[in-house]
Amino acid sequence: MTLVETAPLTAPGASVASAPAEQQTQQKFVLTLSCGERAGIVHAVTTFLFDRGFNIDEHQQFDDSLRETLHLRTAFSGSPSYSPDQLEEEFRPIADRFGMKFSFNDQTPQRVLVMVSKFGHCLNDLIFRWRGGTLGGDLVAVVSNHETHRAMAEAAGLPFIHIPVTPDTKADAEQRLLELVDEYQADLVVLARYMQVLSNDLCRSLEGRAINIHHSFLPGFKGAKPYHQAHARGVKLIGATAHYVTADLDEGPIIEQEVIRVDHSYGPSALSTVGQDAEALALSRAVRWHCQHRVLLDETSTVVFR
Repeated sequence: MTLVETAPLTAPGASVASAPAEQQTQQKFVLTLSCGERAGIVHAVTTFLFDRGFNIDEHQQFDDSLRETLHLRTAFSGSPSYSPDQLEEEFRPIADRFGMKFSFNDQTPQRVLVMVSKFGHCLNDLIFRWRGGTLGGDLVAVVSNHETHRAMAEAAGLPFIHIPVTPDTKADAEQRLLELVDEYQADLVVLARYMQVLSNDLCRSLEGRAINIHHSFLPGFKGAKPYHQAHARGVKLIGATAHYVTADLDEGPIIEQEVIRVDHSYGPSALSTVGQDAEALALSRAVRWHCQHRVLLDETSTVVFR
């Protein structure tokens, strides 16, 4: 079920300055929650918002009959005197009553730290969308185990941090990465074709806030030269999968997948080009939806309110 309540549209030719002062200063928030199915949940949420003078701008929910759970995302606007922390405190009695896992977020952009190795197509796409204002979050730094893309990052005004990784230095490199996450106050880490396997400890430290892009529909074509493998098998579809990072390599909850049809005339090089397009599309969507708080983790899968 989808409920949508919106403010009246501005009349043609009307200027922004003509809007009432209280409308101009409204703060926007997003509530996301998951809990067991039970009568009265939506009523409790909407009553809570109504009692505080908020207007619902967008409401989406998914009732999972198989797992008997409800997932909900409600975007709302109203008094700027509220903060996410205050809303969480006041909402907690309702959450406790229904056994909800929930969070409130305002419009503060998510801070995104990007990790990359030698392939730069995903980094380039993320930078393009960020500079165009369509990424949904703010890039704050680029970390790489190679110097290959320093010029690209610095041309965009982003700090570039080179952290070489060898078997002997892997633990120190991962500790340095965690320090950078704290230093740049990163809300999300994006592995934009970062070709190093993260340790289990690091995966657990970044649980729910690290996204990876994989070059196929998981778990196909693992290892070196995936597009050569695809060509050798005569594939007819090239895909890419964006997923959350977990300790199980390339098996985290999937956020988005992109597919492009190909045929026998595509050699490994052409397949790689097509695959890079799919990777960039899937990753940018996953990053945007995460930053807009549209992705809810549901055990080993996700609910994505597009």
